[in-house]
Amino acid sequence: MWSTRMALAAAATLAIGLTAAACGDGDSGGKASGAGQGGFTVPKVPMQQSLGAGEGEVNLVAWAGYAEDGSNDPKVDWVTPFEKQTGCKVNTKVAGTSDEMVTLMKTGEYDAVSASGDASLRLIASGTVAPVNTKLVPNYADVFDGLKMQPWNSVNGVSYGIPHGRGANLLMWRTDKVKTAPDSWGAVFDANSPYKGKITAYDSPIYIADAALYLMSAKPELGIKNPYALDQKQFDAAVELLKTQRGLIGEYWSDYTKEVQAFKSGDSVLGTTWQVIANLAEAEKAPVKVTLPKEGSTGWSDTWMVAAKAEHPNCAYKWLDWIVSPKANAQVAEWFGEAPANAKACKETADKNFCDTFHATDENYFSKVHFWTTPIAQCLDGRTNVKCVDYSKWTQAWTTIKG
Repeated sequence: MWSTRMALAAAATLAIGLTAAACGDGDSGGKASGAGQGGFTVPKVPMQQSLGAGEGEVNLVAWAGYAEDGSNDPKVDWVTPFEKQTGCKVNTKVAGTSDEMVTLMKTGEYDAVSASGDASLRLIASGTVAPVNTKLVPNYADVFDGLKMQPWNSVNGVSYGIPHGRGANLLMWRTDKVKTAPDSWGAVFDANSPYKGKITAYDSPIYIADAALYLMSAKPELGIKNPYALDQKQFDAAVELLKTQRGLIGEYWSDYTKEVQAFKSGDSVLGTTWQVIANLAEAEKAPVKVTLPKEGSTGWSDTWMVAAKAEHPNCAYKWLDWIVSPKANAQVAEWFGEAPANAKACKETADKNFCDTFHATDENYFSKVHFWTTPIAQCLDGRTNVKCVDYSKWTQAWTTIKG
């Protein structure tokens, strides 16, 4: 149930910038501002103003585990109750990567998508998704404020989706091998590390942001303000750091089961992870601990977005309201392994310590998390005097980093 998340940021080459994609529509709106996107034009797509009767079905593109109907586990089903309550039959296409989600949504065959931050801006800029009228989603009122109107789900003060959940990329170590508890990402970038060959890292171009995040404090002279907004000099520094780190890496991970086993066997003793992986490793009796390092971390926050030309918009809106309702949001958060978006979901989880474990209500914790956002040529930190390196170059660089 976790495999697609591991592949999240391994998207195929983004050959053109977001601005070019947006301008292809021919009817662009104002420039983005406020949320730190730097500014790019977006097509004018109308926002739905009212809800009518459901159309009888809704076609979703989603990560595995986000729309469970009992077929994987009879006890895990929040789709059937939705169908019974609304009369909207749910048809789900599970996507393996963010790039696949973008491609599927551009076919026009789907009504809504659970887009991650490395896909959402592409969908907005290409006019594939519409602004979301949050007044038509009553449960949006109870979504944590820290998830609303963010750079990956809004443009120019307009919401483009409903937050689903969030999670941080953490530092994990084996307590029997790493005697001094690390508190910095420097532990995985130290060229003289005593754990050479037993360090692990996430296998994706988006991991370049982790290096950039570390350099924000390790080399302040580089002037990095946003790990997803790197000019050429900043980008080159991050790539160079990762090339040095390559000599320390035992293996890169993209499959959660392999990371669990690597820490269990001792093949890996230090590296990046997620809270759910740490929980599973502990369940396998691996002596591990995790921390959010002092530099902060990268992380993810997914957003349910509605297609600009949805054939079943009313059912799509009903689904958005349902999936972020307290009980359903609690169910999906526990099944998938992430902090829920709805503040009231914490009272609905089967594990009453779940929200504490995943820091669901701790806004100070998440204020240190830089959520995945698509790198584009227009610097996301607001700079206009330089161009930033877009995601296509990140993908190319990752190939050279790994050799």
